[in-house]
Amino acid sequence: MVPVPVPVPVLTPRLSSLWVGLVTPVPASLAMPLVESLRNEVVCSEHDIAQYIPDPPDGLLPLDQAITLALRNTREGAVSTRWSSAATPGAPSDPLPTDPSWAGGSLYVDARNSVVHASPAALWRVIEGIGGETGWYAFPAAWPVRGLPGRLAGGSGLRRGRRDPRHLLAGDAVDFWRVEAIEPGALLRLRAEMKLPGQAWLELSVGQDYDGLTTYSQRAIFRPHGLAGHAYWRSISPFHGLVFGGLLQNITAAAERAGRAGDTPRPDLA
Repeated sequence: MVPVPVPVPVLTPRLSSLWVGLVTPVPASLAMPLVESLRNEVVCSEHDIAQYIPDPPDGLLPLDQAITLALRNTREGAVSTRWSSAATPGAPSDPLPTDPSWAGGSLYVDARNSVVHASPAALWRVIEGIGGETGWYAFPAAWPVRGLPGRLAGGSGLRRGRRDPRHLLAGDAVDFWRVEAIEPGALLRLRAEMKLPGQAWLELSVGQDYDGLTTYSQRAIFRPHGLAGHAYWRSISPFHGLVFGGLLQNITAAAERAGRAGDTPRPDLA
């Protein structure tokens, strides 16, 4: 089917970028300069750069071959950078959930813990594989519904996905979260990049109790900004059991299934 262009009376780069941000994984903040660039001709008719950077010995890749190679590398997780990693996890001066109490400000915490009848390695594979195609191991509609308002406002959405389906690095995007800290096998801290009246983090960690059993610890942390932030936390508190309780229960169950089967964990929300 051939797409049919439909002219509209008014369409500014700002409106165009919001539309691109809504219907594609690219947030409006990145879509805007891309839309602006459409004003300029992008087909290159000269090759002066070869005077400074010689062509590869085997010559330049044709477009179709380059696209095929890029898609294959993406599927195999063989990409070192991704468009969604362009933003930084936050300014060094931003508060952290590890700040001491005397640093000031309110901090809401939803903390949950569970013993997991699986190895620490099996639990960590579940934690590090969260988001993207795997999903969030909780009430299926909760995360997309929460991401939609921020998406409409030009922020990040669930469709941003993740760079690699199995492994994470500090600074990686995971849907509308950003990896702020990662200690392989022990801790994953995500900072929310959705539109919020405050700052939010999600910490997932692996440990062992005195009996040598694997433990899973989970903290949802929120630092409110003003009255709107306090009202926001209180308004969503009734749903914490459904969302964060389901997250804990399903991550634990996925790790135990993976530990028994020795396979790649997948969420089971049926």
